[in-house]
Amino acid sequence: MWLKHLSLLNFKNYQESTLTFIPETNAFAGNNGAGKTNLLDAIHYLSLCKSYFNPVDSQHIKKGEEFFMIQGDFEKDDLPSTISCSLKKNQKKQFKRNKKDYPRLADHIGQFPLVMISPNDHIIITEGSEERRKFVDNVISQTDNQYLDTLIAYNRVLLQRNALLKKAKAEFSLDLGLLEVMNLQLVSIGEKIFERRKRFMEEFHPEFVKYYAYLSDESEEVALLYESPLHSESFLNLLQLNLEKDRILERTTQGIHKDDLNFTIHDGMSLKKFGSQGQQKSFLIALKLAQYAFLKKNKHLNPILLLDDIFDKLDANRTKKLMKLVADDEFGQLFITDTDALRLRKIFDEIAHPIRIFDIQGGMIHGEL
Repeated sequence: MWLKHLSLLNFKNYQESTLTFIPETNAFAGNNGAGKTNLLDAIHYLSLCKSYFNPVDSQHIKKGEEFFMIQGDFEKDDLPSTISCSLKKNQKKQFKRNKKDYPRLADHIGQFPLVMISPNDHIIITEGSEERRKFVDNVISQTDNQYLDTLIAYNRVLLQRNALLKKAKAEFSLDLGLLEVMNLQLVSIGEKIFERRKRFMEEFHPEFVKYYAYLSDESEEVALLYESPLHSESFLNLLQLNLEKDRILERTTQGIHKDDLNFTIHDGMSLKKFGSQGQQKSFLIALKLAQYAFLKKNKHLNPILLLDDIFDKLDANRTKKLMKLVADDEFGQLFITDTDALRLRKIFDEIAHPIRIFDIQGGMIHGEL
């Protein structure tokens, strides 16, 4: 699977641009703020129906315009597909495959799998558990549409239960019968999500350890642990035991919506507290490469890999090892951004791998370098 052409109209800082790619490695080179990352985000949009960086779709319309459109020509299993995404102000986003609308955006997710590695990924380490759950859920959702539907159903019941708790505090009365029904619904759906996340981690963790060992020359020991209250207690018991706390706080304090990943380095030490910037960057890259391996195994094809400003905070040795790895036949089409076109050319000449480098200046494509 690979992306042959990309066309943009009024997307972010691009007025109108069209690019033609090669199946191996394509790079966008230019100064900071030129629009390199916006091109990666356009590819991300075509794959996952949303921006990697900003969830507000209307904010991706070029200033002064009324709409944006992205179109990409993919080849998958030797069959061509044209994917288009368009959005007009104050209207619903439209996704089409070969000019036919998708009934639901969820039906498109996973059709053209993709992995993005970006400096923005640091929030997976530094921010709260929501970011780590989002990472896990996004990976699973690209291989399992039913999982996405289950998450949506869980969040719907969770909102209803929280609304009931708020109402109970306001009215000094709780409908225990209705609460029991909601508890059973939440447990039924939540246990499915817990079991799916457990299976995912069993498959994902060995890949993660393998890639980190490669990047670090096996000089550092790392681990990630799936933490969930459901490991030690049934979901229904958790809800019943924490009812008074839930009533006081007016929200559901226990459940799979509190799950987390614990990142450690050097025999159990917190990566966030004790990992250097380079170690944290390597950890994140290993996470994303393990995501790539998981998608490849479950989708039976090579996802597209996007590397945004990947050389930042990586030493020369780890940079070269990473480029050699992702240029291998085990990986598919690759897109990279960098401020230094000469550095890109030198690295890929050394590993004898084809690369097409586009010169990006102020939201315009100034040919190839």
